[in-house]
Amino acid sequence: MNKNTDYWKENLRLVAILLAIWFAVSFLFGIILADTLDAIRIGGVGLGFWFAQQGSIYTFLALIFVYTKKMNALDRKYDVHEDDD
Repeated sequence: MNKNTDYWKENLRLVAILLAIWFAVSFLFGIILADTLDAIRIGGVGLGFWFAQQGSIYTFLALIFVYTKKMNALDRKYDVHEDDD
């Protein structure tokens, strides 16, 4: 395989993994499993409510940082990074 194809395979794999994590946290934990998770109380509110209101946002922000770090490493691996002049 050529270098460009490998780069995009790894790029799309990373994006798919991060989107799956975000889906699990926002949709599954925040909507589908909210009633079940509400049995666990944190700070006086149910965990399902917390995921719906705060958890998905915090997870999304964390995933942005993870994506940035991983993509910088991937860009350097395939030598497509921007030069630091």
